[in-house]
Amino acid sequence: MDAVVLAGGEASDPLAREFGVPTKALAPLSGRPMVAWVIEALLGAGVVERVIYVGPPAELDPPPDLVLPPRGRILENLEAALGQARGDRVLVATADAPLISAEAVRYVVEKAPDAALVYPVVPKEAIEARWPGMRRTYARLRDGTFTGGNLILLDKALFAKALPMARRVVAMRKNPLAIARLIGFGVLVKLLLGRLSIADLEARVGRIFGVPMRALVVPYPEIGVDADEAEDLVWMQRALEGRDANR
Repeated sequence: MDAVVLAGGEASDPLAREFGVPTKALAPLSGRPMVAWVIEALLGAGVVERVIYVGPPAELDPPPDLVLPPRGRILENLEAALGQARGDRVLVATADAPLISAEAVRYVVEKAPDAALVYPVVPKEAIEARWPGMRRTYARLRDGTFTGGNLILLDKALFAKALPMARRVVAMRKNPLAIARLIGFGVLVKLLLGRLSIADLEARVGRIFGVPMRALVVPYPEIGVDADEAEDLVWMQRALEGRDANR
């Protein structure tokens, strides 16, 4: 299986501006670009054959197997990478989640159900147990309270069928009313009331995109945290130092 690391973005991103780098993926963390920690975890998991990096040129250690220049928006970058990826399924990671561990990557690949898109979600209690008070965006569902992960697993052929709708959704991202209409107001009300289940969401999203999609509840909190500001890198550095000390 190949893995794709999406490291595109804008130099205007606050974290990129803070450190004077082309994208926030290249912001320094413990002596090397943040994205290098993601690549290390992917390669160390033992379930990934190649890592495809989509982003600006950079000296990365460990180096990715294939480097692609960014094409623009995230879907364009993903399409370019999927065109180069081998095999039927591809693991996709964002570059701003440097705490992801090899163990977490291995868990996602080994436990993932068969679907066009498998999206890991992390229970709030798992994050609170590791990092009390961590600020994350959570969704309260009937099954529990979760935050989204920074890894997804794609079936290349099936996901290609979902791309036209994915482009529509991206185009709608600044129009909450249009997105609400697409999702369905009844579904949104149930979500706000905490009455929606994971199975409900899987069914609704699958119908919208026209392909089967599944959530995977994972016990690894590092999958659910990413860096948006310089202060995030400060505590991430402490977290990495603590992880290395416990090995």
